[in-house]
Amino acid sequence: MTAESPLGPEWVRSPDDGRYFRRAARVLLLDEQDRVLLVRGHDVDRPERSWWFTIGGGIDADETAEQAAVREVAEETGLQISEADLRGPVLTREAIFDFEAEHVRQDEVFYYARIHDAGEISRDGWTAVEQSFMDEVAWWTAEDLRAVDLEVFPQELADVVASVAGGWDGTVRHLGLQDDDASGEAVPQ
Repeated sequence: MTAESPLGPEWVRSPDDGRYFRRAARVLLLDEQDRVLLVRGHDVDRPERSWWFTIGGGIDADETAEQAAVREVAEETGLQISEADLRGPVLTREAIFDFEAEHVRQDEVFYYARIHDAGEISRDGWTAVEQSFMDEVAWWTAEDLRAVDLEVFPQELADVVASVAGGWDGTVRHLGLQDDDASGEAVPQ
């Protein structure tokens, strides 16, 4: 039996390169104004550095990507959607980044969903790890994402939001491997 990862039970050591790895489900949650709900996080080692990223997280061993997406929306926002609300996947990518002092890889599948009359966002479901680096949740238009000074992950997010806001055409964008640490700066997600 292997010891549980300090990052969480869904993180396992890859036999290929020894880094922690997990599969993740992410959600482009759009409201009736075509705004996407994002989380702002910061680097625990450098709190002055922060960025915006999508709602979502690890897929547990006993769940599908769709089930994880629905669960993550509820945990990270307090909002309720169902698997039937999900469209996609609309995007996939492999991300390499530093997280909790580990250089990790995450294979991500992105869905989109619409929510009407979203109401109040709640942080009550945030885990201790999430509380340590996640700072706020806010709604963003694609135009505002293109103009923001902070980093946004994935970098193509504004274009993807704009493309699904008008009605998703069924095309899955595959971004491939993206090293979020390519600039020498680490980005947990």
